[in-house]
Amino acid sequence: MRLGKWSLGGVSTKFALLSAILLAGAVAWMMLPEPSGAENDAVAITAPGTGLPERAFLAQSAAATDEPVTTEPASSATETTGMAPAAQPVMAERAPIDGLKIASQSFRRGGLGSKALVTLTLRNANDYPVKDIEIACAFVRADGSHVTDRKRVIADTISQKSRKTYAGMLIGFVNINANKAKCSLVTASRI
Repeated sequence: MRLGKWSLGGVSTKFALLSAILLAGAVAWMMLPEPSGAENDAVAITAPGTGLPERAFLAQSAAATDEPVTTEPASSATETTGMAPAAQPVMAERAPIDGLKIASQSFRRGGLGSKALVTLTLRNANDYPVKDIEIACAFVRADGSHVTDRKRVIADTISQKSRKTYAGMLIGFVNINANKAKCSLVTASRI
């Protein structure tokens, strides 16, 4: 067979050339970054104990402090909402998440740059051990714009009045443009 001025010999030469082209294409394909779906997989971080998204909770709290407080009789409150006023507990028990805090955190990449590995030190100031700690990490670009959120449950127990470090914990796959991570505690269970 003759292509322009080039001549290809036997079948084995054609097969070797085809194999080289396919191998080069496969290597190029593997080097392309995969779409992370960061725009489609946004995770709503909820404020503990409220069920509201964190941003809505913060906005609601800010709005509540700026508005003047009006006093209405209890009967008008029940008429407008249709619900009886909630009884205030005498002594509210602290939620397990209130005694937990992230003492330190750092972020690095793993795999081929698409895995987020976070090192966390969690401190438990409660008088009881906690388990099943859920964390949410928000990832941003170098310019500060939001890229993606990931959640993870740590199925481990932290003893009372102690701390524990989790080194290189896989949070999930993130966009290759993510530069910084900020993790926060979502929930925890009391033992």
